[in-house]
Amino acid sequence: MTEQLYSNDSYLKEFDAKIQTVGNGYVVLDRTAFYPGGGGQPCDRGFLKSSSETFAVDEARKSENNEIYHIIRGDSTPKVGEEVRGEIDWGLRYTYMRHHTALHIISGVAYLRFGAKITGSQIYAERARIDLSIESFDSEKLAVLEAESNKVVSESHRVNVRFVSRSELLNNPGLLRVDPSLYPKGDILRVIEIEGFDAQFDGGTHVRNTSEVGEIIFSKMENKGRLNKRIEIVLRSG
Repeated sequence: MTEQLYSNDSYLKEFDAKIQTVGNGYVVLDRTAFYPGGGGQPCDRGFLKSSSETFAVDEARKSENNEIYHIIRGDSTPKVGEEVRGEIDWGLRYTYMRHHTALHIISGVAYLRFGAKITGSQIYAERARIDLSIESFDSEKLAVLEAESNKVVSESHRVNVRFVSRSELLNNPGLLRVDPSLYPKGDILRVIEIEGFDAQFDGGTHVRNTSEVGEIIFSKMENKGRLNKRIEIVLRSG
């Protein structure tokens, strides 16, 4: 099983690892900071550098047994046991982190103010969207959601990672924002906590403080069914 360095440190830009498996166009490392995608957040890109060659990492994917496959390009084939240095495309990763934390803030406000739950989300390099199950949602409530989300940003809350047992998660309704059947297997699950505001199950990468998100601008809202509302956002740096 690949040690998932990103789970504890979203700011790890470089790391050392050893190649465990080599396949057709991919390698598995003993440890990695490459996020393999999930929960609406795309996977990381970057490079793996050996003593003799640099391989571009175009994609990272997680297997059912928690190994992470790094899809690579290079002029040669790396070898099992070879030591490499991984480098994350930090500009892209940090953009994803800001958007991901922004979506947690929006969903937290939507849940606390309107009892809304998440029905979907997707993060892109320049924007993000979130789908919420919410009744009688109008332009007035949309304005409240945007204003209160930006208030949380401006309050500079710390963003922490903690790990809880599956039973603790399932017995705490406030942590359950999506269908529990979508949660990964295992007895220990990861929670992202915005201090003094909200906590949610999540496997992705986040900024350390809400102030890093910048201004959240609601650029579009669409109806995706009677109760389902899709909100698209862009971020403006402070």
